Amino acid sequence: MTGLASRARRPAAAAVVAAVLAACTGGSGVEAPPTGPATRPVIRVASFDSPESVLLAEVYGQALRARGLPVRLSLNLGPRELVEPALQQGFVDLVPEYAGSALEFVSLGGARATADPAATHDLLSRALGPAGVAVLDSAPAQDQNAIVVTANTAAADHLRTVSDLVPLASSLKLGGPQECPQRPFCLLGLKDTYGLEFKQFVPLDAGGPYTVNALKDGSVDVAVLFTTDGDISPNGFVVLQDDRGLQPAENVTPVLRRAIVDAYGRPLVDLVDAVSAALTTADLARMNEQVSLERRRPADVARDWLEEHGLVG
Repeated sequence: MTGLASRARRPAAAAVVAAVLAACTGGSGVEAPPTGPATRPVIRVASFDSPESVLLAEVYGQALRARGLPVRLSLNLGPRELVEPALQQGFVDLVPEYAGSALEFVSLGGARATADPAATHDLLSRALGPAGVAVLDSAPAQDQNAIVVTANTAAADHLRTVSDLVPLASSLKLGGPQECPQRPFCLLGLKDTYGLEFKQFVPLDAGGPYTVNALKDGSVDVAVLFTTDGDISPNGFVVLQDDRGLQPAENVTPVLRRAIVDAYGRPLVDLVDAVSAALTTADLARMNEQVSLERRRPADVARDWLEEHGLVG
């Protein structure tokens, strides 16, 4: 998911991240990246505060560790408003991003993501290049925002597309991530593109158990989940068709500080690209289901997937 932040908010967000990381490591202020064996910089892999993002950080982090590279995971760091400044300020080094959302954020809305993965990747590379961040190859795996209702609601109100919500929205409660009201592909986009004015927005989590349970028990009528969410199919939820094309290409796309690329060279880039090349939307949905429904640890699910594709071991 994405959002636009003012320029004034970014330094403040970076300061918050710095304080959090300093508290965790016992350091203070802006320090040089930690080093591993033979003075190699440790590659600090970060995730957003969503289960899928944690899973992706484990996938890329474990692949790097399996090749003997020093890795530190910073999981559940926060929303993009915290993680992106942390990357650009040098507090973390690698983030498995989502191309369209990342582009909208880093360009402050100046570059519009489209449904074309290649064009969106190119625009993201241009936007992050001046910040010293390299945009590596995108994965085939794509995870877009999904506007979801229960099967009973879909049947009772004859809902098939997001546009079908227009005459009903004023009586419905929408649940989703806390940052949804500020995101152009979430509540802002639903209003601007579809004209949706919901009765109430209920802040929950990012594609997590609170949102799923709120939809199941009727606390909300409509929920924002993700197209790869492992809870959608088992619960019989209905994903409403984005018939006006609000959502852009959201391919999983690792972004990496140029200083780390310079330190490790082409072998590091090739390794990350190989992981991305193997990752499909179906793979990601299946791994999410193992985490959310089977209650498996993200680290274990990531390890199994990497072994299955010959990327560790």
